[in-house]
Amino acid sequence: MLKRAVFILMVCAATIAPAGEARAAAGWAAIIKAAISRVVKAVDLLIQRRQNAVIKLQNAQKALENTMAQLKLDEIADWVKKQRDLYKEYYDELKKVKAVIAYYFRIKQIAEKQVLFIDEYQSTWALFQKDKHFTAAELYYMQKVYEGMLDETAKNVDLLTLVVKSFSTQMSDVKRIEIIDRVAAQVDKIYDELSSFNRENKVLSLSRANSRFDAQVVKALYGIE
Repeated sequence: MLKRAVFILMVCAATIAPAGEARAAAGWAAIIKAAISRVVKAVDLLIQRRQNAVIKLQNAQKALENTMAQLKLDEIADWVKKQRDLYKEYYDELKKVKAVIAYYFRIKQIAEKQVLFIDEYQSTWALFQKDKHFTAAELYYMQKVYEGMLDETAKNVDLLTLVVKSFSTQMSDVKRIEIIDRVAAQVDKIYDELSSFNRENKVLSLSRANSRFDAQVVKALYGIE
């Protein structure tokens, strides 16, 4: 009787643990997605501010050029000598601001791909859990693979956050570009791995269909043509 009770408890534990971990992973994914959203919002705000700065600098540059156009020829040489440094300052600052905006847009692009990763993980994992062609052990393995991808994604979000904050610190452009390039490569790699992993599991499910109708159900579930 005792052995039977222990066996039942073990079966229940094996069933409940994956479900509990799946819920935990879903919560982790939501937290990561919220963090990505904060990065995107922060970048959008920074882009807006920098674009406003560009407009101001361009207006100042235009005003400078208009003033120059109104001067007489004999006044231009003397005026240019006095204003050359100021004009150069406007030009250099405009160049810096545009470079920073380019950084911001790249960071936003990376963050948006991370959102795509989270969305694809959530939607596909939900379908796999409904698929009767997978065993509990296989679903548990899938969940562990997803957890590894989510952990790597969280690390990349932290790095993106660091880069966004770096624009108000002393981080060099070289270091900033290095981090952005590394994160971009990692995000692409994780997204490709996710797509490949999901595709393989869909094909596996289809191969286990035991009738034409069953195969049609699987194709409909995953949008396979």
